[in-house]
Amino acid sequence: MPGRVHASGEPRLAPARGAQGVLGALVSLTLLVLATPALAADDPKAREIMTAVDERDDGDNQTSNMQMVLIDKRGKQRVRELRSFRKDKDPDELSMMFFMSPADVEDTGFLTYDFDEADRDDDQWLYLPALKKTKRIASSDKSGSFMGSDFSYADMTERPLEKYEYQIVKEDAEIDGHPVWIIQSTPIDDEEIDETGYTKSIQFVRKDNYVVVQAKIWVKKGKRNKYMKVEELEQIDGIWVPTVMTMTTKKGKQTLHKTILRTSDVKFGQDLDFDMFSVRGLETGP
Repeated sequence: MPGRVHASGEPRLAPARGAQGVLGALVSLTLLVLATPALAADDPKAREIMTAVDERDDGDNQTSNMQMVLIDKRGKQRVRELRSFRKDKDPDELSMMFFMSPADVEDTGFLTYDFDEADRDDDQWLYLPALKKTKRIASSDKSGSFMGSDFSYADMTERPLEKYEYQIVKEDAEIDGHPVWIIQSTPIDDEEIDETGYTKSIQFVRKDNYVVVQAKIWVKKGKRNKYMKVEELEQIDGIWVPTVMTMTTKKGKQTLHKTILRTSDVKFGQDLDFDMFSVRGLETGP
């Protein structure tokens, strides 16, 4: 998912968190970006910060429970319960999640191989129990909605730093009292834009722990924007974990859809076997 949450003792450069209202801050930021002269192609300091974000410790052999709340524009909610597993296979990352309820999505599974190598496409598979079929997610489909949420399949993996240019928009901002850098990320080619469905993003990186706690994302199609916010951030076994995160899709001022993702019962250092992170393991279930 967008921004890997790592821990740190002493910060190297640092990230940030929620503010006086995501909308007010982001509207002000949009005006700032529009009023700012064209930024340099790539800022070494901005890249250094985003490298620290990417390399921040996010633990290993993790298990957790998740709740996904889908909210439509009329406020109607659908709640889904999931079980999640993650394991490092240096320098790559394997992850798997299963939908536990409600009945219409029960036993649906999602497997991801998040490769560190920039030129290697991440592999993703979705198991559909009703059809007893596993579908591999093609690159052309990764900009699509993940299980009806505001997160895309591309959001479920880390994007390679090499495929983006970074610029610092502002260095002296704050969110919820925490100093942050505001950094613009721009894909370097159309291939990355087509795969993610995004043309650029503004990310708020907290300076004390390098967590991306807020973002505005420009969607290529439909004149829409997405707004990500980490509502709650906890340190568990020394690892910074976003325990409540929202992703909201808007068209202008109108909210089209919103997803709340809550994570609980987070445990690191669990006994997870590499064999479970396979298509066979996906079809067998948790």
